[in-house]
Amino acid sequence: MSQSKVQEVDATGLQCPMPLLMAKRALNALTSGEQLRVLSTDQGSLRDFEVFSRQSGHHLLQSEDREGLYIHLLQKA
Repeated sequence: MSQSKVQEVDATGLQCPMPLLMAKRALNALTSGEQLRVLSTDQGSLRDFEVFSRQSGHHLLQSEDREGLYIHLLQKA
């Protein structure tokens, strides 16, 4: 049984489109099924990651707002 670590991208303090671009770059380095957590302070990232997951085929497992820190968990398709 293999246990893979969730990769993390810290895009706090950056505005659109940087959190999404950083996530795309990180996802390219992952293999199918691996997960990526993105930290962002850009409120627009909630919408951006929802749209991105629909268009790209990657799975948005979770998005949450922790008092202005937006945390997105993606799984590579």
